[in-house]
Amino acid sequence: MARVPLNIKFEKPIIISGKEIPEVTMQVPKGKDMHLVSSIANPIERDFVLISNLCGLNATVEEFNEVDLKEIIQLQTALKSFL
Repeated sequence: MARVPLNIKFEKPIIISGKEIPEVTMQVPKGKDMHLVSSIANPIERDFVLISNLCGLNATVEEFNEVDLKEIIQLQTALKSFL
């Protein structure tokens, strides 16, 4: 079964850089993506950086800290579906 990017629609848009984002597309992670976050010890920060990169959000950890937990869990669930 081929892995394909996932489209994630939020019940409530997330706010990144002052912009409302109602949905994102998460790309299939590659080895280079895991390598990029390999030096981040905190697992939550590692997830935030990986999700930001895979979704093309260019979001900071601080911005993710302000996103509602429901949407964070949606993003983490999508990420884990690739693993």
